[in-house]
Amino acid sequence: MVTKPAQHIPIQQEYDDLTIEYPCEDDEPLAETEYQYWPITYLIAVLKAFFSDREDVYAQGDMFVYFRMNDPSAVVAPDVFLVFGAPGNHKRNSWIIWREGGRQPNFVVEVASESTWEWDASGKRAIYAQMGVDEYWRFDPTGNCFNPPLVGERLVDGEYQPIEVAQDADGILRGHSEVIGLDICVFADLELRLYDPAAAAWQLSYEEQGAALEAEEAAREDAERRVRELEAMLRRRNGDTTD
Repeated sequence: MVTKPAQHIPIQQEYDDLTIEYPCEDDEPLAETEYQYWPITYLIAVLKAFFSDREDVYAQGDMFVYFRMNDPSAVVAPDVFLVFGAPGNHKRNSWIIWREGGRQPNFVVEVASESTWEWDASGKRAIYAQMGVDEYWRFDPTGNCFNPPLVGERLVDGEYQPIEVAQDADGILRGHSEVIGLDICVFADLELRLYDPAAAAWQLSYEEQGAALEAEEAAREDAERRVRELEAMLRRRNGDTTD
């Protein structure tokens, strides 16, 4: 009987060699242009705020994720990622999967640029499938890389299957993320937004939240001023001139 040679399977190291260095920066900018910067920072801020009451949810972006023990070359840097079951949501320099209880990102978004979108859709996609990333979304903020400008995929039996993304009655391109429980939406002007269908509410950026709070405070102060004016007018009518 002829015995077939065994297939070569990479052997996972049994111990974590603490002498190996895992860089946390590569001198590359956060985003190539403003087209990429705004959606990346918006998504990270919204995800952090949306899950702020959960210590086991970690949201970040433009951070190295190391996925093979003792191999610093086995690394990716998702534009945006989120991990459920994280051992705390404290600050980190990088995400080293085997030092985080074996927790890999569950949700990843890549924001396309002319120099990255093809790799995002091929080699990086394969790595995320191998890592076990449950949902992988790609967004083109310029409309020059792919059409439609929003692609969502869900991992099924180790392979990515498309998530339905379609225009709604308002002409908004919309797909639903089962992982984070939010709709990922793209407006006609290619602005990306997250929508909470349970609360029927758009998720605001830090700047928008600040502006909304300022508007609420101004409205409250205006209402209090009107009440004081009304009380003063009533006192005058009643002949009470006391301030």
